[in-house]
Amino acid sequence: METTHSRTKATKMVFVMLVIALLTAIGSEVKIMPFENIPFRFGLGSIIFFFALLIRPLPIFFTGLITASTVILWRSLLDVLLYNDAFIAQLIEHLPAGLFYIVFALCFHFISLEEVKQRPFILGFCATAFEVIANTMEHIATGLLLLPQLETIDSFLLFVVVGLLRSFFVVGLYSIITLSEQKKQVQQLITIHSELYVEALYLQKSMEQIEQLTAYSYQLYKKLKPSHPELSKEALTIAQEIHEIKKDHERIYAGLSKITSSEYKQSFLLSDLLSYIVEANENYAKHLNKSIQFTLICPDDFHTKEHIALLAILNNLMANAVEAIPQSGFVTLSVVIQQDMTVFIVEDNGVGIEASLLPIIFDVGYTSKFSEQGHASTGIGLSHTKTIVENLQGMLSVTSDKTTYFTVQLPTNRLKEET
Repeated sequence: METTHSRTKATKMVFVMLVIALLTAIGSEVKIMPFENIPFRFGLGSIIFFFALLIRPLPIFFTGLITASTVILWRSLLDVLLYNDAFIAQLIEHLPAGLFYIVFALCFHFISLEEVKQRPFILGFCATAFEVIANTMEHIATGLLLLPQLETIDSFLLFVVVGLLRSFFVVGLYSIITLSEQKKQVQQLITIHSELYVEALYLQKSMEQIEQLTAYSYQLYKKLKPSHPELSKEALTIAQEIHEIKKDHERIYAGLSKITSSEYKQSFLLSDLLSYIVEANENYAKHLNKSIQFTLICPDDFHTKEHIALLAILNNLMANAVEAIPQSGFVTLSVVIQQDMTVFIVEDNGVGIEASLLPIIFDVGYTSKFSEQGHASTGIGLSHTKTIVENLQGMLSVTSDKTTYFTVQLPTNRLKEET
């Protein structure tokens, strides 16, 4: 089984290297030829090859060899088909181009590319140096094979300028893509983290209830023991079973607490966190096929140490706002930062909340959401949101008229990261 898997993996790797080689060869036809009557060119091929090395971990030197061979064959066959030139003559003429990719790949082979990729500027300068070396080697090989009179100093300066432009273009493009992917990963991570935070809070409440049930069952056992020994044994069994459930809950809670209390290496700006929340709910609205205009108002900013709690609070309120809008409307998330209090306001123009229901919407079990089969939801979302707010020594309130406002007031010193 392992041998078959290894063969499949090797076949896929060779296929990817061939695709890269072919794309490089085709891309090299988009070119500038700075020297008259000499087949030396600056094309897109090296850009495609370098970018491929960055995005796909492959054996670099072998990829360079395959690419070099493909480029030589591609250019030679193309010249034979277009100009009826002799094949062997064209192979010799394009050998220096193949040498470029071999030397370029060989240079990268001797550095730790994965480590250098984390430092864009170093990567850019390394790529520039390697391209200058590879171009110089191609330049020398072209001179030896075709015997032209080439000006070495001028050519070297040209290689440096082109190398800088091409290398930093690729590094910049790669960095943009990488940052975008990292942003998505961070968004997913803190969203999962916030969901676990809420579950841990719910589990903690459940543990308190289980503790009370254990005490009640044991008290019942003591009361029944003198007059109803058989029933008292059953009560004791129930108490023991509840105690076992409590221990299981404690083990799960301990694991969740480790996750939810862990700190990220990087701090989060409040504006970044709110942007994540808005973006997530824009996607949620699209998933529900709703046309909703989202607005974020965050005139001031600070680094927050309560990003998980804030995400749990605001994401729940924003999701409720999205669900309250039938088909189209708006949702606004705004924040007012004061010295003692930071106020978050989630406004929507959905169906609204009846005045008679406003006093009870934060009660456990209250819900206005029903499935297509008519089953009510758990009704714990807003109650948990209020609990999290109160744990942060804040207040949560709601008003509803033409639009609905959920207002979260939290002490600024509880949110700000100490610097």
